[in-house]
Amino acid sequence: QAWGQPGWADYSGVSRTLKACDERTVAAIREALHTVSRPFIEQEVMLALRDRGVLVYDGDLTGRPVSNTSTTYPDVAFGWMGDGVQLGYQAAMVSLHSPTYGRLWLSVERHPGDTVSSSQAEAMVRAAEAQTGARPWRRTDLLTRRIEQERERLRQAEEKMARARERVEQARQRLDQAEQERQEWAQRVADLEARYRERKRPERPHSRLAQARGKLGVRERRVRRRQEELERARRWHEGRRQKVAALRAELERLEQRRAQFEEDNRTNPWPIRAVFRLDGGFGSGSNVALLIEMGYEVYGKATNHQTARALRRRVTADTEWTRVGKNAEMVAWEGQTIANCPYPLDVALERFQTGEKERYGVLLHYGDEKVTADLEGWFAFYNGRQTIEAGIKEGKNVFQMHHLKVRSAAGLEIQELFAAFAANFVRWAAAWLYETNLTAPAPFNHPQPGIKQMVRIAANTSAWVIWQPGGCLLSIL
Repeated sequence: QAWGQPGWADYSGVSRTLKACDERTVAAIREALHTVSRPFIEQEVMLALRDRGVLVYDGDLTGRPVSNTSTTYPDVAFGWMGDGVQLGYQAAMVSLHSPTYGRLWLSVERHPGDTVSSSQAEAMVRAAEAQTGARPWRRTDLLTRRIEQERERLRQAEEKMARARERVEQARQRLDQAEQERQEWAQRVADLEARYRERKRPERPHSRLAQARGKLGVRERRVRRRQEELERARRWHEGRRQKVAALRAELERLEQRRAQFEEDNRTNPWPIRAVFRLDGGFGSGSNVALLIEMGYEVYGKATNHQTARALRRRVTADTEWTRVGKNAEMVAWEGQTIANCPYPLDVALERFQTGEKERYGVLLHYGDEKVTADLEGWFAFYNGRQTIEAGIKEGKNVFQMHHLKVRSAAGLEIQELFAAFAANFVRWAAAWLYETNLTAPAPFNHPQPGIKQMVRIAANTSAWVIWQPGGCLLSIL
């Protein structure tokens, strides 16, 4: 009744309908949802900055598996999802910690299933900034120093490449000389063989011919050694050449980043403080460095297991562990570096007791907070990112994102957009009901009720849609 529909088509009919959608449809829906969401997001940004002085973002990548034998989903790929490899998609999601609503989704982007977390960090940050309209001051001073260091590394690498080129040339000259000597001795052997045949002389062990053959063998072995030396020199030179090419590409990328960040700062009259919390899949050194340069305070986990092994080697019998959870302990160090990140980090080794086994992890932090002085607080704040994991679970269980009901690229995008919007909208509606109707029954008598229960109740409640000249009313029976 509320929707003026005698019934709803099953998902296959919806799927067929959404096949008519294209990129323009998706863009229009995205813009419409952003327009509706903007005032709520802006309100929460202002409240967070007023009350806490910081915005806290969480980012994650979650799998959207489909049947491994399916051939009807566009642009799917096999990738790691949950506990195994499955066919499907990956959704890159970013949420904002909201003072009023607890959690608000800012962005969701669908990718093929073989997409990995480490490739999505910058895109997720940019998407969050586009939604909130706020960003921190880019740390171009750090980036400039990094560029200077990269230039010095490039200079040293170019010198090594030049020496490697000289080494190749020297090896080639030695080979040419050895080959010339081999040819001379081969000619001598040929001349002696002809002379011996003419005179019908037998070849004896110590004859001139035998001695010449021996010297020819020496030259032939020398040629083979010189060929191997030349090949090694060429491989070494190729390695130096590739290193120089990689450093030049990296330097160009960093200079482009600095130019972009300088423009970001020029157009950012009100920089804010912001924190980004990311799980281990995003914790590569290059991603951590990028977020630092973008101005964020970073909380993350190390991706490389070698980092945990290196820290474990520092632990001795006298190391003092700090209890941070029921079965978790931590020990931390300041001013540490990890691979591909030139900036000093706070690093903590986690130890978890699971039955008779011990598990280890590494937390990373960059920012002004003295996290090493409060390991329990560091542990608790980082694990506060479980809110995004709960949101992902809610999306799959409550808003049905564990079943992809459409088969078109545009339809899949629309399903992602509406599921994230629905999760936000239910929270906005619940807060509005609580504020406007103090006598509302459970679960609407709380500002943040149980979403699953509320959705079930509201979805099964009859209502009338009343159109009036001034707008539209929804009367719930």
